[in-house]
Amino acid sequence: MSHTPLTQRPVWTELKSLYANLKDDTLRQLFAADPQRGERMTLEACGVYLDYSKHRIDASSLSALFRLAAGCDLQQHIEAMFTGQKINTTEQRAVLHTALRAPASATVMVDGENVVPLVHHVLARMSAFSDQVRSGAWKGAHGQAHPQYRQYRHRWIRPRPGDGL
Repeated sequence: MSHTPLTQRPVWTELKSLYANLKDDTLRQLFAADPQRGERMTLEACGVYLDYSKHRIDASSLSALFRLAAGCDLQQHIEAMFTGQKINTTEQRAVLHTALRAPASATVMVDGENVVPLVHHVLARMSAFSDQVRSGAWKGAHGQAHPQYRQYRHRWIRPRPGDGL
């Protein structure tokens, strides 16, 4: 796998040039120049619909992005991630993104061990802790619930002093 930084690849320079050519174009102009844009720049797979027609991108930009991905061995990196290879070069370990999102019945092998049960054990502990904090069952050092945590627009946050929450 190549380790040349993205910004040092020739296709990166090409992408910067393509961006400079498109950055001032409006979506109206892009759709006028390519009436089939709305149909060509959409994908649907596995129940997910992706419409990228409303971004400042054209066929040349897409081609350059695909070449950049191929030049960076993106497919091999994806495969390495899904097979539990140690691609986190800083910590010399597997990234485990797939195990974190896998159902409890799945298998993700790392160094000969299925890590999914371990990951789901930690996720269950995190969920239980979060539930206890939100319900007030989790007590602080002084034996009191944590009133400083509030639900705000479907998120739990800890307000800073002066936030007025």
